Amino acid sequence: MDLFEHQRQQLIEAEAPLAARLRPRTLDEFIGQAAIVGPGRLLRRAIQADQLSSLIFYGPPGTGKTTLASIIANTTLAHFISINAVLAGVKDIRAAVDAAQTLLGQRSQRTILFVDEVHRFNKSQQDALLPWVENGTLILIGATTENPYFEVNKALVSRSRIFQLKPLTENDLEQVAHRALRDKEQGYGQKEIELVADAMAHLINVANGDARALLNALELAVETTEPDPEGKIQITLAIAEASIQRRAILYDKEGDAHFDTISAFIKSMRGSDPDAALYWLARMVYAGEDPHYILRRMVIFASEDVGLADPQAVGVVMACAQAFDRVGLPEGQYPLAQSALYLAAAPKSNSVLGYFDALSAVEKEREMEVPNPLKDGSRDVRRSVGGQGANYKYPHAYRDHWVAQQYLPDNLQGQVFYLPSDQGWEAGIAAQVLRRREAQLDPGESMSDLVSYGPVNHAQERWLQRTIGQAGDHAAEVRDRIFSLTKLQRHHVVLDLQARTGLLTWEALRQVPEGSVYACVDSEQAAQDLKTQASQLSELQRPILVQADLLNLKSALADQAFDAILGRNILMGHRQQSEIAAQLVSLLQPTGRIILAENVPSQSQRLYELVDLPKEPGLYDRWVAAEESLYNVGDLAATPEGLEQVFNALDFQVTIDLEESSFELYVTPKLLERWFSSRAERLSYRDRLLEHLSEGEVGEVRSQMTQQLLHQTVTWNTQIAYISAVYAAK
Repeated sequence: MDLFEHQRQQLIEAEAPLAARLRPRTLDEFIGQAAIVGPGRLLRRAIQADQLSSLIFYGPPGTGKTTLASIIANTTLAHFISINAVLAGVKDIRAAVDAAQTLLGQRSQRTILFVDEVHRFNKSQQDALLPWVENGTLILIGATTENPYFEVNKALVSRSRIFQLKPLTENDLEQVAHRALRDKEQGYGQKEIELVADAMAHLINVANGDARALLNALELAVETTEPDPEGKIQITLAIAEASIQRRAILYDKEGDAHFDTISAFIKSMRGSDPDAALYWLARMVYAGEDPHYILRRMVIFASEDVGLADPQAVGVVMACAQAFDRVGLPEGQYPLAQSALYLAAAPKSNSVLGYFDALSAVEKEREMEVPNPLKDGSRDVRRSVGGQGANYKYPHAYRDHWVAQQYLPDNLQGQVFYLPSDQGWEAGIAAQVLRRREAQLDPGESMSDLVSYGPVNHAQERWLQRTIGQAGDHAAEVRDRIFSLTKLQRHHVVLDLQARTGLLTWEALRQVPEGSVYACVDSEQAAQDLKTQASQLSELQRPILVQADLLNLKSALADQAFDAILGRNILMGHRQQSEIAAQLVSLLQPTGRIILAENVPSQSQRLYELVDLPKEPGLYDRWVAAEESLYNVGDLAATPEGLEQVFNALDFQVTIDLEESSFELYVTPKLLERWFSSRAERLSYRDRLLEHLSEGEVGEVRSQMTQQLLHQTVTWNTQIAYISAVYAAK
């Protein structure tokens, strides 16, 4: 770099916008996206270990896509090349490939190619990248505001791990603003600036999760405000409003936002939620969607989803469409809203879809000759319920064609936009709307989004499936029940409290490929066994082993926070339940949950029911009384309600499901030995019986059990408490 180039670079940096100057350079400076780059997450560990594979960052503007690429550039030992897909072409790709091949051959140095706005590359440009990404010459990092599954070459997507970045929270944006005001080198720390609370709230609200929009508005406010006589710059609400007046909405009429928003609008009307229908309609109109397009979709909906349940629906929507053509905008918003409200409140029937079933049958069978005796108009009819997304409950599949389900965004759930009057036809639907609105407040399953995706490692998946499948039927049922309650997402960080058997560890690894699994074991031998098994996996995908007892978890885990903590028979028989529960709570994320499967001792199988003592009927009666008395005191008297009280004392809300369980148990010499030998760490069955029977009587019990049960299969009945604990709502 010559003197003039150096001076030009310094000038560019000095005059760069505030958002560019404040761009974080390390992960510790990065604000937001904790689900992706928080402690324990796969991406953070991969960046720190410099073990990156091809990545695509997907999310709205101002959420940190380019910043993450910049941080990678600052931390990696690989050569880093950055291009913008709007300005670059195949020539630039070839230049990057040539540089990468030279460095790989001469220095064994990898090359990372960052492509901003990667969706702007056309098919031929994306195809030009593919062979070099596939053979490892280039590690691709792409950034896009559009869904890569629609806008990026499928072959590139299949070879990349995809991370979805979410809009920043209000707390994140507040941190960004405070950093800008405090930073003396890149921000305004050298100036005395007072940003009043109302002004801060307005900037954060209108920025709409976009850090760049917030910083641009703050920069405009500071640079255009004259200091008072004392040199202080005061940013008032009026100045803030002048600096950022209109919320920016990501909405490209040819992009994901267009299709996602109209889909949300249609599904909200289908789900009979007038509040959500009004919200999504307003969002489309605000973003500049063509009202004629919206009206056309509502005409279709009136036949497809309302149909004969209300034959007037088509007429109402057509009349509103004509009214809109007469008056135009802005008054035309009234007939638009009327159409949406009518359709959302109308009774639903999809019986007209029978026409398409018939059409499908005709198309499929037109070249087939059907024997006269077998002619049947309903043969091979296939039902089609297309259009719904992942985890969407189709209302027509439920009683009364309605199901409680969330349609509004999380931050607007419970918000009321529509208040039905007590007049005419509307009075007849008022009670129904209010009743459904109440049910809507607790829709059951969360509609949370995935934040990361990745290509399937088929070899690893097969290994995990084989390992998971080695569990017995009963253990597998318990494992599957635990994971059905846990509701893991791919990026979660999970702690298995009793990983010695691997029962929960391997399934957790399969479900959180972009997160981490911490496996807690209590002995060096157990740790070594898990290490041996995990050696089949890549280093980043292995469980993180922690050797510690339950009372010392917090110190052993160095304050790592978890999205889910899982365990099997952890607390029920333990004398220090409160102390262990406090350890678990301290390790949980605010939105995390603890899931435990605990055998209920008082409801477990009685051993005396499995044998009889014909020679000693008196002894049998004493044995029955002795065994029953075991469950009245001590750790065997523990109940799920006791655990509920332990967690309630820690401000946790607990749900307990009791399930009866039975399985076939093969009685081995090792099992009998465990029942009748003394153990230092825990009282055995023999130790407990000796509190009520003599040594000789216990010996006779053991002798009879050995004669009648050894190498036999018995049905073992028990009760399992599935305990789900989450932070109590404030």
